[in-house]
Amino acid sequence: MKRLYTYPAKPFVKWVGGKTQLLDDIKKTLPCDFSHRAEVTYVEPFVGGGAVLFWILQEYPNITRAIINDINSELICTYRVIKSDVEKLIVELTQIQSEYFALDEVARKNYYLLQREHFNKRNNSDIETAALFIFLNRTCFNGLYRVNSKGQFNVPHGRYTNPKICDADTLRADSAILQRVEILCGDFAQTGKYADENVLYYFDPPYRPLTETSAFTSYAKDGFDDAEQMRLRDFCEQIATRKSLFVASNSDPQNVDNGDNFFDHLYNRFSIKRVSAARMINSKGNGRGAISEIMISNVANAY
Repeated sequence: MKRLYTYPAKPFVKWVGGKTQLLDDIKKTLPCDFSHRAEVTYVEPFVGGGAVLFWILQEYPNITRAIINDINSELICTYRVIKSDVEKLIVELTQIQSEYFALDEVARKNYYLLQREHFNKRNNSDIETAALFIFLNRTCFNGLYRVNSKGQFNVPHGRYTNPKICDADTLRADSAILQRVEILCGDFAQTGKYADENVLYYFDPPYRPLTETSAFTSYAKDGFDDAEQMRLRDFCEQIATRKSLFVASNSDPQNVDNGDNFFDHLYNRFSIKRVSAARMINSKGNGRGAISEIMISNVANAY
């Protein structure tokens, strides 16, 4: 199928748990006739870095409408700025990049901490918020997004020699894709109003931690515990009764406990398969490797 854009749209930030490596598995979970269905609507209630969003809207031109959502207001602000004011954002990022690259290692750390403090004041313009969000993501430790109990971003500085703070080509390609996307901010449940036939949902919620230490702190100050995982299951059942298709990713507890059937029991009405994924974030290099993740769906005639 012919692609619509000459420069590929892709995530504009590094994102823990990004799904680029699982795109083939997601594709195999979709209905075998998916590319031939007319006027499909795509809904992603936990958009995060957008790896699936940017891929699926380029892979399937028959998706004529898309809705994305996330509870992270600064992330959503950045999506909206890229959609509506990408050239102003590029100017702002170019300035930040020039200032940062002119500094030595010690001065870069101080500059980062100053910009992090500025970001956490939450009184910036949308352009400033988006530029700071991307700058901090590109220069923080491992591209993490983590907040404390007050909702303040608290990831330390990462020592990268030449981080790509302003990727103008990607930002412009993403802006072109986002012209066909409605952007929401809030709880995932608000996307339930779009459930209908010919609608595909993809869920990439905060993963259930495999260990007590693997949760870092939190992506959002209120967290996403087992009660939230169960509420998401209920939501999947609701949209399934309205004949929407869905695919959902999550951690596989059996990586650390063969007897932990939390998701197998939770989603026992649906199809569950285990796929291989690389563990991308670990403080020790020998702790990074292939693990199993689960993929849940209500798709009957997959590839």
